[in-house]
Amino acid sequence: MLSWLPARIMLKMQYWIKLNRFLNFNNAKRFTEKLQHYKLYYRNRDMLNCVDKYMVRKFVESRECGQYLNELYGVYQKADDINFSILPNSFVIKTTDGGGGENVLICNDKTVLDLPKVRKTINSWRNKDVNLMTYEWAYNGAKSSRVIVEKFLEDSGNKDKSIDDYKFFCFDGEATHVIVDIDRYKGHKRSFFDINWNLLDVSSDCPIAKRTIPKPAGFKEMIQLVEKLSKGFPFVRVDLYNVQNKIIFGEMTFYPWSGYVQFNPDTFDFELGECFNIKYL
Repeated sequence: MLSWLPARIMLKMQYWIKLNRFLNFNNAKRFTEKLQHYKLYYRNRDMLNCVDKYMVRKFVESRECGQYLNELYGVYQKADDINFSILPNSFVIKTTDGGGGENVLICNDKTVLDLPKVRKTINSWRNKDVNLMTYEWAYNGAKSSRVIVEKFLEDSGNKDKSIDDYKFFCFDGEATHVIVDIDRYKGHKRSFFDINWNLLDVSSDCPIAKRTIPKPAGFKEMIQLVEKLSKGFPFVRVDLYNVQNKIIFGEMTFYPWSGYVQFNPDTFDFELGECFNIKYL
């Protein structure tokens, strides 16, 4: 009903509703403010490929990092095209335009799948205008969604066999912070570190992990990888997995939380904001 309003006004309204504070476009200081600016004014066509879960593979290969890609079983126009009989017993299905952990089906045992239901569910995810009112340009301009099937990753070192997710915040090709998500299947927790793996007293929208999270093997290599992939972007979050000492690329995200997240302490919003150069107009 309000889609006719100018984007700046809509983003100011959303920012106020979600965070209960004024959005300063003209003198943005906070990371969350600068992300709103990023949505409206930064245009880099490489972003269109980076947010597409199939096309990003070509982008990663173009940066000579293809060895870090997860195994791809297939890409399809729709779920009806998937030949489940040739797939392994476990796999992951995603739409190429999904985000925020949505539009993902994890299969541990394909023998128990209700295939008509699975196909209907996956097809219902495709080509939704889910980003229309968030003004996330990179997603709104992306290609029509397709379906990809990838290798299912699990870590036997974790009790629930879930894989830890390392989310690197990169500004102008430099990694400054890393968020680690653990216990993703049950009791999801999130901890913040600086790039030297010092635990920060910061939280966001998930509880902080109560156990010690060790620095992963190959952490230096992970930093080198994300900095290589993030070069040329004022900001991008690059997500990696490290499964039994094997580094695997996850995704690239330009608008984490869509810019609507409350950090505790609030000063962390300004700390990240100082890293974010928005002088690109």
